[in-house]
Amino acid sequence: MAEILITGGAGFIGCNAAGRFLRKGHRVVVVDNLSRKGADSNLKWLEGLGGDLRFEKGDVRDFEFLSQLMEKYNPHAVIHLAAQVAVTTSVEDPRTDFEVNALGTFNLLEAVRTSGKRPAILFASTNKVYGAMEDIEIVERNGEYAYSDLPFGVDESRQLDFHSPYGCSKGAADQYVLDYARIYDLPTVVFRQSCIYGTRQFGVEDQGWVAWFSIAAVLGHPITIYGDGKQVRDVLFVEDLIDLYEKAIASIDTVKGEAFNVGGGPENTLSLLRLLGKLEKLLGKKIPVSYADWRPGDQKVFIADVRKAKKMLGWKPTICPDEGVERLLRWVQDNRDLLSKYLGG
Repeated sequence: MAEILITGGAGFIGCNAAGRFLRKGHRVVVVDNLSRKGADSNLKWLEGLGGDLRFEKGDVRDFEFLSQLMEKYNPHAVIHLAAQVAVTTSVEDPRTDFEVNALGTFNLLEAVRTSGKRPAILFASTNKVYGAMEDIEIVERNGEYAYSDLPFGVDESRQLDFHSPYGCSKGAADQYVLDYARIYDLPTVVFRQSCIYGTRQFGVEDQGWVAWFSIAAVLGHPITIYGDGKQVRDVLFVEDLIDLYEKAIASIDTVKGEAFNVGGGPENTLSLLRLLGKLEKLLGKKIPVSYADWRPGDQKVFIADVRKAKKMLGWKPTICPDEGVERLLRWVQDNRDLLSKYLGG
């Protein structure tokens, strides 16, 4: 069985990926500094699954730590998820955002390069590398925003345009990962991810909105909609994302040096208002919300064109928003006390 190393492995996506690989009998090395709320709970959950789990507490800002990891282990694949994940936090503290996202990714690439080992390296980038996309015409259809003439969504040929410190730090990391495939022949691949959601996501107001709305609705936290709620995103359930990770690792020689836009695509979209309607139906109650001004840089629409991933890897989303939201809400209800511990309520 293979050895899989996951930075940020106790985070939302990381622990779901670690769980998948553990269940399949692989050795999984979880690397995390446990700074994010709920990370220690996710690690405890992973430990309860059994299997060959190794935990290394450390920070991607520490190059020596990462170098020692590459000496200690010989991973078949490295899934790099450790990150500062919120735009608002990046604006408040751009230095930390840069050090974690840009420098942390550079440290990881250098640790792998200087080790002489050649694991597949999967990097979780973001749709924020495309910026505000103000040149794209937006229309309103059925009470929601939509692209006027992009029926498949935004593809990878879109010009990069970093907005916000978060966009800059993730964008720089994105480009470094691709360039290390070109210059050093490392087998790297970039996933520009859009609105991943699912179980074990400790969502908060400025990151993880599908989970945040679900958690707030159950715990009775106030929900604020910035703008008018007609904003639309393509949403992707975390298990579908991990399917893609598995396919990329298996076909790394085919996809190395490639970037993929990854989301639910046009068939799996949600607006804020439509999500609230789903939650109200599932919970059987009215969910109170308040409204505030649009936040700087907020996109009215983002939908990823996922056809490249389908063509090159035979992947497509399989879990629709109705099923995914119901599964997430069930997890929130079953873990109400745990979520209250970390998020209050």
